[in-house]
Amino acid sequence: MRSKFIRLCSGGIAIITNEVLNPSDLSIIGNYFKSVEGINSNDIPNPRLPQSKSYLKITGLPYLRANGNKITSKNVTDFMKHIDLFENVSLATKPRIIKASPKSDMAII
Repeated sequence: MRSKFIRLCSGGIAIITNEVLNPSDLSIIGNYFKSVEGINSNDIPNPRLPQSKSYLKITGLPYLRANGNKITSKNVTDFMKHIDLFENVSLATKPRIIKASPKSDMAII
């Protein structure tokens, strides 16, 4: 791993690298900063990879299931678990399901 640069940013230190870090790399970085003289190691949080939150809109799903019941949040999350596209997605809240329009049989999630 090579660092392109290290900079102070709001709330911590950002290290820009030429590759995605693994847990071992994060541990090495954390141990280094905790060993710097004059720094209280208890004040150093564990290094972590950046995380982002995005808005996800799913369209084109039927509002009613084959048995005539409305689609539920649990139906959607169960479905997402079986699709590779959503493999590394973790939802902040349960999906909200609305009917596309009053006369439509499609849902917007």
